[in-house]
Amino acid sequence: MSDINDLTQRIIAFRDARDWKQFHKPKDLAVSLSLEASEVLEHFQWKNEVEIGEYVLTHKDEIADELADVLNYLLIMAHDLGIDIIEAEEKKVSKNEAKYPVEKAKGNAMKYTELEKI
Repeated sequence: MSDINDLTQRIIAFRDARDWKQFHKPKDLAVSLSLEASEVLEHFQWKNEVEIGEYVLTHKDEIADELADVLNYLLIMAHDLGIDIIEAEEKKVSKNEAKYPVEKAKGNAMKYTELEKI
């Protein structure tokens, strides 16, 4: 399954078959999205770069599960709020391209407000 709309429909069908929409208020979806993102972060907590490299090799499936949970909540929330997530991402990339021009941002981790001063 490569199409984001097909994936979204599959997730929504899974949810609706279980009558879980009643629990999926925007606030609760946002909380769940944040919690799942924190579970991704937990895999990297207290590890240095070498340890992370080794850990990822042996825990890729568990990390993938957490990333998939994040994506599930993101797609459900976008669906329920009537947001075309691909269109939103395309707009965001365009905004970021304007905020972070290559000639100022390349190899630089400064925030756009600092880049403007250069």
